[in-house]
Amino acid sequence: MNKTLLKSVREFKKETVLTPIFVILEVLMEVLIPLQMAKIIDVGIQQGDLPYILKMGGILVVMAMLALFFGAVAGATAAKAGAGYARNLRHDIFYKIQEFSFKNIDNFSTSSLVTRMTTDITNVQMAYMMTIRLLARAPIMMILSWIMTLTINVKVAMLFLVAAPLLGFALIFIAKKAHPLFVQVFDQYDVLNNDVQENVNAARVVKAYVREDHEIEKFHGISLLVFKLFTKAEKIVAWNSPVMQFMMYTVIIVIVLIGGEDIILGTMEPGELTSVMIYAIQILMSLMMVSFVFVMNMIAEASTDRIQEVLEEVPEMQDKPDAVKEVKDGEIIFENVDFSYAGEGGPLALKNVNLHIRSGQTIGIFGGTGSAKSTLVSLIPRLYDVTKGSVKVGGIDVRDYNLEALRDQVSMVLQKNVLFTGSIYDNIRWGDEDASDEEVQRVCRLAQADGFIREFPEGYDTQIVEGGNNVSGGQKQRLCIARALLKKPKILILDDSTSAVDTKTDALIRKAFREEIPNTTKIIISQRVSSIEDADQIIILDDGRIDGVGTSEELLKNNAIYREVYESQMKGGEDNE
Repeated sequence: MNKTLLKSVREFKKETVLTPIFVILEVLMEVLIPLQMAKIIDVGIQQGDLPYILKMGGILVVMAMLALFFGAVAGATAAKAGAGYARNLRHDIFYKIQEFSFKNIDNFSTSSLVTRMTTDITNVQMAYMMTIRLLARAPIMMILSWIMTLTINVKVAMLFLVAAPLLGFALIFIAKKAHPLFVQVFDQYDVLNNDVQENVNAARVVKAYVREDHEIEKFHGISLLVFKLFTKAEKIVAWNSPVMQFMMYTVIIVIVLIGGEDIILGTMEPGELTSVMIYAIQILMSLMMVSFVFVMNMIAEASTDRIQEVLEEVPEMQDKPDAVKEVKDGEIIFENVDFSYAGEGGPLALKNVNLHIRSGQTIGIFGGTGSAKSTLVSLIPRLYDVTKGSVKVGGIDVRDYNLEALRDQVSMVLQKNVLFTGSIYDNIRWGDEDASDEEVQRVCRLAQADGFIREFPEGYDTQIVEGGNNVSGGQKQRLCIARALLKKPKILILDDSTSAVDTKTDALIRKAFREEIPNTTKIIISQRVSSIEDADQIIILDDGRIDGVGTSEELLKNNAIYREVYESQMKGGEDNE
């Protein structure tokens, strides 16, 4: 078992320790039972001593009952330890993910993280449970059974010293052959889960383009590959059982030959041969248990490596010991900022950006697709760290802030609007979980959402389904804006967040911003000129560089990019929509 993962056992250490103790007690009873049987056969039956048979039989029953009790308790403690370990692992992975920056998250796909928290953890749970129970049982059983065999017949005992290593080497060989295939299987599970997730999320698009057959074919292709890899791995692992059975029957035949000869010579009793046969089965079954645990751990090893990758991922952003916990105001300064998603030496998404945004200003950001508009605003709440230069909020470098304190004062409505399963009240209160109903309704009025919410039969108690698919794109955007406003931030960033609403509603939202949150710095990214033309300043981005800064009037005079788009949109009559 991996040391990193074993840290997650925590409060279930007691059950982890108790399981092998009860298993050892169970094994002791099981090892003594054949000895009692030999006495009943060789003394009681051969001498016709019924009282002796009844006495030894009673002891035998007590031993069997004790073995049953210890085995049941061991099973219960193993189950609790395994389930608790899995629970803690899920907890640790989920909490670790919450610490990830966007860059950390980019290292894993969503489907991969889901697979690691479900299938992979289940594999590890089963391996752990089997290990603490069977791996403790098998060696003790083999050792004690071998010692008992040694006291009865030395030749038979020596036979096991040859058979056990041969079987062990065979099992190790099988495991080494199968392990790489299991690694490939779980990698393909990620691909399969990603395909299913993508298909379900985009079900409307698939149906709109009548691409069901294409999606089914794609799914079958990935599913077939998983099937082939798993079948290939299982074919190799399947050799465990026949190899085990072959070794078991071979040993039993040799024992019968040796024992039969000794009985004829008078050096061994029939009851002793029976006991030796039982001990032989116990030893070989213990080896089979070891092989079973070995296979489980072999499958789990691939899962363990994948879980460890998440747990050992170092969060790119961590608070300094003396991190600032209060944001003074919404002033934003970019000083000689370069940024690359690949880090130092990678291609630059932003190049030598210098900006000064005063607290309370309304800023429009405009530029073509791929001009790095979203990238620019992502640096303000420190979703990514700059590659070069600095970003300051309230006069302090964002890297010097406590992350929670900084992000609590920067509300960001992303391009992809996300709502969660629950009521509208629940979704809006993501901005402030303690907000009253009145406060929620107030921000919804500012975001122009109150009207359509009240048209729902259940109003603010309307349940949002997974992904927010029971509200329109424009309604979803307004709910997300309301959620951001509820935080009462010093900086509000709207990343193309009114693209799905009409221009009249867009204008009403901006009017509410001016009148209700005048001291909040408002940054609006939009492809629509009407959404930003009344901003205090408009920033034009082109290929990661600032191409111009000024009011709409100023840019019409001196910026070709803005003038061209402005004229094309105004001639198209967008303002009259």
